Amino acid sequence: MKIAIFGKKYSPEDKEYLKVLIDKLKEIDAQLCIYKPYYDSLPSDLDFPYNIKFFSTHKDLSCKILISIGGDGTILDTVPFVRNSGIPILGINLGRLGFLSSISKGEISSAIDSIYKNDYSVDKRALLKIEQPTSIFGDINFALNDITLYRNDTTSLIVVHVYVDGVFLNSYWGDGLIISTPTGSTAYSLSVGGPIITPGSQNFLIAPIASHNLTVRPIVIQDSSEIRIKIDGREDNYLMTLDSKQSTINKKQELIIKRNDFDVSLVKMNNKNFFSTIRDKLMWGFDNRN
Repeated sequence: MKIAIFGKKYSPEDKEYLKVLIDKLKEIDAQLCIYKPYYDSLPSDLDFPYNIKFFSTHKDLSCKILISIGGDGTILDTVPFVRNSGIPILGINLGRLGFLSSISKGEISSAIDSIYKNDYSVDKRALLKIEQPTSIFGDINFALNDITLYRNDTTSLIVVHVYVDGVFLNSYWGDGLIISTPTGSTAYSLSVGGPIITPGSQNFLIAPIASHNLTVRPIVIQDSSEIRIKIDGREDNYLMTLDSKQSTINKKQELIIKRNDFDVSLVKMNNKNFFSTIRDKLMWGFDNRN
């Protein structure tokens, strides 16, 4: 079984969990392919199999499953490597909250056993795509969580005019705007008061950041919609993010955002589901008064 491993940076406190992972992968006789920059950051006394291979770009990646080691941000960084290959991503959470990287430190061995036995399912997750302009992020113009627009290090407001399928929706005055997938509804959008949307619900979410008009609220639209955005304000340039990638956009540039033409697959253990993850991560139903 070919298994790839991706990580961004090594922390000494990760070492014992990496040992558990490596030993388990050796136990099932997995053929390992490791992201080379991550491997170079690891301590030399980790006992990897002798026949490991490496990848540095999406063209080098060939495996049955890609294991992401870190937090949700690490999973976001795997998406440009997986792209439209259909390779499922298994997230091992060595970070903090971890909605996407749902495998905890204590579940590593059981998760690998489930992978070996094919005792898992796959969640298809929709991506956002910047249809226009194509020059900002090149061929990595898709996002698993969200696309955001911000005011550019200034106290003046950004004004974002939004059209949905050619129909004017609203002019948002404030610090910025978030366009989110259902996956991203538990990320930045949640912190600005957006609703939690279940994966596969075929919706996108538009949520203002620190709106100047207190009656403006997040709105959910069909993911088949075309979102057209025009930016206004005193500044010429504004910040734009595509998941963890960041660039600037000139207010003369009109944005067109659509659903991407391929999805990303996330591994889901059969003993877990979206609602149990929400309850665990947000501590719903827990009585913390004492």
